[in-house]
Amino acid sequence: MAEEVFRRDGYLSEFEADVVSVKDDQVVLTNTAFYPGGGGQVCDTGTIQGQRVTEVRYEGKEIVHKVPNNNFKAGDHVWCSIDWDRRLDLMMGHTGEHLLFCSLRKQDPDLAITKIYISPEDKYVIVNHDVPWDKIKAALQFANQAIRDNLSVTKAVMSRDDQDLAKVRIKLDRIPEDEEITVVAIGDIDYSACSGIHVMETSELEQLFVDRKISAGKDGVAIHFKVGPAAADAAMALANTCLQVIDETGSKPEDLIKTVANLQHELKVANDAKKTVTRQRIEELRPTAIDGTAVYSGLFADADRKTLTDAAEEYRSQGGVAVFVSTGETLAVMLVSGTPRVNCRTVLGDVLKQFDGRGGGKPDFAQGGVPDATKGQAVLNALLEAVKKVL
Repeated sequence: MAEEVFRRDGYLSEFEADVVSVKDDQVVLTNTAFYPGGGGQVCDTGTIQGQRVTEVRYEGKEIVHKVPNNNFKAGDHVWCSIDWDRRLDLMMGHTGEHLLFCSLRKQDPDLAITKIYISPEDKYVIVNHDVPWDKIKAALQFANQAIRDNLSVTKAVMSRDDQDLAKVRIKLDRIPEDEEITVVAIGDIDYSACSGIHVMETSELEQLFVDRKISAGKDGVAIHFKVGPAAADAAMALANTCLQVIDETGSKPEDLIKTVANLQHELKVANDAKKTVTRQRIEELRPTAIDGTAVYSGLFADADRKTLTDAAEEYRSQGGVAVFVSTGETLAVMLVSGTPRVNCRTVLGDVLKQFDGRGGGKPDFAQGGVPDATKGQAVLNALLEAVKKVL
């Protein structure tokens, strides 16, 4: 088993080693500073004797380095180099995740981690429930003060019966009995069981910034963040976007949230009115009987899509056919059929091609669009003619 140099020195980026074994593109060394990934952090990359290391992973207790098309053999003495800028970014990201979560939990003690992901391209922590933006703001203020205070980031090994383990964020059931417990401490504000690699002082993070949060489905909410120069760039970009929104809405910076809330309310009122008008138009529709099949058709101005869909589904359940065209910036077209004689996907596709439009769906439900919104009546007429032919 290779000596895991990264555990005692995360800053070592170049080292010497001997090749223990080679199997195709898998290389095992006597010692390695390449981090094989863990704790949500992706693995290191770099070179061995100038040849690219594209992946590093554990296989059992052995660390395997993936070096495509290598020419190594057992016993070779090699010079290894880690992609340092990438490694430092990952260490900053991992330490930043610890600091962010402990800061969030000070605002919300019931918060728990579901998943962590740290890579050069993306960094996020998934938590068990949503966190309001005002609490995220308070957490970031705490975290960035910790960065300015330049707290030490230390690592220690603790035993399972250590009384101090009670103050550590840890899931003992996930740590094998024969495996040591490594605890990473950030000053005296956070203690977390973690075998990953981290920076030595919080000032190395420079800045921590949350740039978005999105649903992670059953896992909870993913809080995405950035550290270092990327955090500063993201903060500046979002600030600029907010300033543009302020100009567009004619708001004051301190009133922006209220202004957006008012706009949302106005939009809801407008959408409710749109639904009402669409329902009224649908109630006025009278079907045309074509060979015993009821065909409902209508040309609507910017209709509510869900209201149209619900009505079309109702007509389909009764064995009828619905042909709906809604005008807006483009034409939205819907063809629904409760009879197998009308293949909606085929009919809609054939008609829309005549108007440079596109559509798709199933034999009983198809939708599409036409770029020229002035063609509404012509499209509706063409669809009705096509439906009559197949009926």
